[in-house]
Amino acid sequence: MAEWTHLNAQGRARMVDISEKEPTRRTAVARAVVRMRRETLRNILEGRVEKGDVLAVAQVAGVMAAKRTPDLIPMCHPIPLAKVDLRFREVEDRPGNGWSELEVESEVSTVASTGVEMEALTAASVAALTVYDMCKAADRGMEVVSVGLIRKTGGKSGDYRRWPEEGDAP
Repeated sequence: MAEWTHLNAQGRARMVDISEKEPTRRTAVARAVVRMRRETLRNILEGRVEKGDVLAVAQVAGVMAAKRTPDLIPMCHPIPLAKVDLRFREVEDRPGNGWSELEVESEVSTVASTGVEMEALTAASVAALTVYDMCKAADRGMEVVSVGLIRKTGGKSGDYRRWPEEGDAP
């Protein structure tokens, strides 16, 4: 088990000291999945949602969220973000389930002394919640069914990939 780095000698929360770490290029990709009725996803993709362009608003919300991560997650360091991008992808319907899914994938990069995993996770989460907010009047049964880190590069711990190959996700 790894050492808990966010606890001081008294067992209380602290921000980790990164002052001795060299700045390096770091990237992180996170994904959130929103499950909804098929009709709801069709309306999103075809621009027929009363509140406006759902994906454009979710894109901006995700970028803004990544930039505000240290304001939301207490032990995150404020770091300069070099890139924040979000992509949306319709997941093929699984026969007979009546639901569709929208994947929200965020990619964040920096040159800093600490990683951007939390910024990527926050961006994907807030973008997914924005989709829910803009469509809840038509589909209150929507769910954000998963949020997770897909891959990261850089830093002392090295690279991480959730699945061996990009297409191997369950």
